[in-house]
Amino acid sequence: MLLQHSRCSATNVMHSATSKRERILILVKTYPALSTKYDELVCTAGMTPEGKWIRLYPIPFRKLELDKRYGKYQWVELEITKNTSDPRPESYRPVKMCEDITFHGEVGTEEGWIARKSIVLRNVYDDMDRLIAVNKGDDGISLAVFKPARIINFTVEETDRSWDPAKLKAIEVRAAQLNLFGGEESPFQIVSKLPYIFRYVFEDARGRQSTLMIEDWEIGSLYWNCLERAGGDEKVACQKVREKYFDLFRTRDLYFFLGTSRQFDSWARNPFLIIGCFWPPIPNPALF
Repeated sequence: MLLQHSRCSATNVMHSATSKRERILILVKTYPALSTKYDELVCTAGMTPEGKWIRLYPIPFRKLELDKRYGKYQWVELEITKNTSDPRPESYRPVKMCEDITFHGEVGTEEGWIARKSIVLRNVYDDMDRLIAVNKGDDGISLAVFKPARIINFTVEETDRSWDPAKLKAIEVRAAQLNLFGGEESPFQIVSKLPYIFRYVFEDARGRQSTLMIEDWEIGSLYWNCLERAGGDEKVACQKVREKYFDLFRTRDLYFFLGTSRQFDSWARNPFLIIGCFWPPIPNPALF
């Protein structure tokens, strides 16, 4: 079901085939993935001032000029158009690959994150079956804010430590071709692959248990930072990640930003992944 404070439909996104400038509050940046065309890409998502979800892809984020790189909870404005290669209704692409991006300030955490909450919490799901049904229905939404009723566990699983060799080879061939024709003197260094998969185990408002993978860039950055501070000790780094995402976040008013992957959206029983966390402080009942 939809929580009672919902005020507008997250599926009410633009459907015009023409491009337009749109103002978006950045809420999500996924961990970079390999791309044979751009070396690596980041999927970005956010909301318009009206609360409509917008997914921006492709964006080679780490190749952007420093003054074009956006942060979370930052208002950006750029020209976008419907991504015709992606059937998901919220999916758009930047017309000029962020070259025309302008910035309009950040939304802070003052007064218990009230400004952020006024934008983010307009349309919140708390029933996973209901959300999946909407995804499979005519609206087909693929981005949502979700409120877990109870966090049961946070799991860490070791995975492949290297990127797909075929994709790496294709990127190397492309880089060699660019250098042959006067490309960059310093080849772009792709991001390291995360050697662990992090997941939440949680219950929704109806008591249904789910286990979803986390693909947020923040959790990847946290792991690498903890690994460096731990002198390369992966066990300690994973424990530090758990301390934040399990121990700390359970003391907060935790929500998930959920999104589907294009690969699984049309056929998987539950195509959603956790692509970000929203964790304001728990409201003080004495203030109400």
